[in-house]
Amino acid sequence: MIFTIFKKELKDTLRDRRTLIMMLVIPTLVFPIILNVFVGVSSSFSEEAAKKKVKIGYVGAPDNYISQKLNELPEEMGKREIIFYSDTATLFKDLRSESIQIGMFMPDDFNRRMTRKEPAPVTVFFNATDMGMKDRAEIYLEEIQRQAKENRYIEMDLKESELRPIEVEYQNIASGKEMIGKLAGGILPYIFIAFGFLGCMYPAIDLFTGEKERGTIETLLTTPVRRWQILFGKMGVVVLSGLLASTCALLGLFLSIEVFDLVKDPELLNIIHEILSPTFILMMYGLLFPLTVFFAGTMIPIAVYAKSFKEAQSIITPLNIVMVLPAMVGFFPGIELDAVTAAIPVVNIVLATKELIAGTLDFSLLLISFGVMIALAVLAVTVSYKRFDKETNVIM
Repeated sequence: MIFTIFKKELKDTLRDRRTLIMMLVIPTLVFPIILNVFVGVSSSFSEEAAKKKVKIGYVGAPDNYISQKLNELPEEMGKREIIFYSDTATLFKDLRSESIQIGMFMPDDFNRRMTRKEPAPVTVFFNATDMGMKDRAEIYLEEIQRQAKENRYIEMDLKESELRPIEVEYQNIASGKEMIGKLAGGILPYIFIAFGFLGCMYPAIDLFTGEKERGTIETLLTTPVRRWQILFGKMGVVVLSGLLASTCALLGLFLSIEVFDLVKDPELLNIIHEILSPTFILMMYGLLFPLTVFFAGTMIPIAVYAKSFKEAQSIITPLNIVMVLPAMVGFFPGIELDAVTAAIPVVNIVLATKELIAGTLDFSLLLISFGVMIALAVLAVTVSYKRFDKETNVIM
């Protein structure tokens, strides 16, 4: 009987265009769109920053060592134009108005300090909102610094190796999977949780509040079917919708990588293929299932209580922020899955997925996370049943 109700409600849900868009279309397209925009903007910005002609405001003598070396640097390091200023006040004014992108100040005794082999100060002014300009200044000055060092070594009859008594080598022991899992692993569960919630929302409202508005819930309740069977049949559709939305988000990620070829780095591509294994996907669904049941069990009492579709939507939509906001914990570095975080709903799913991606998941903590979500799912279903069983909530 539950399955019969499930099939009937699923057919009605699949006829709703709005639900299909939220459940299937948007989750499938979100990854390709986000990655395409991100890659396009990053590439465009990099190309624009490399080709952009930088105007450098310069306060100092025209025959200054730095100004001479700036003119001698190859054009491959970026086009530049040096504009001389007599004072820093005018330089600051033009820097703020973006007439120039970088400002440099050298004291009058700069060349004398260089001749005496003393440290010669350079002050660089830049606008932090003008992305990439500080990097350009660093590139220029590091090259000038390197050339000045070489000249000093030659003059002093020294070898560079003689000035490095200790050579330090840093080696990263973390694998590519661990790096992605720890640094960027929070993005994947965040997307799945967000769309899992949205996938549940519209069917939950339509199957309960919508039926009340259409006046069809009374007809359903007069059938010789127990009320908990009706609830479970409808809830099955809500849970399936949430899982389908998450699945479509995963499909969108697959399309971005395999079809649209948005990931160009072969090494990164191999790591992603290694992460998205059948074992990982099954374990991730094992974590998402009780979470989706919890979402459904949280929404259904609200949908049963609400008198109209608009009222239910106005209550559940802000709930999206409350439910999905803890998923942002996955973006913060240093927060790990432990006995405490494993007991925090939603947070435990995000952190467990991060550890799963990194390949460092402690299965005892996984069991705690799974157990907590199962308990919450059971509690949410119980609350839903009590609300649905109350006559005044069901009948308008």
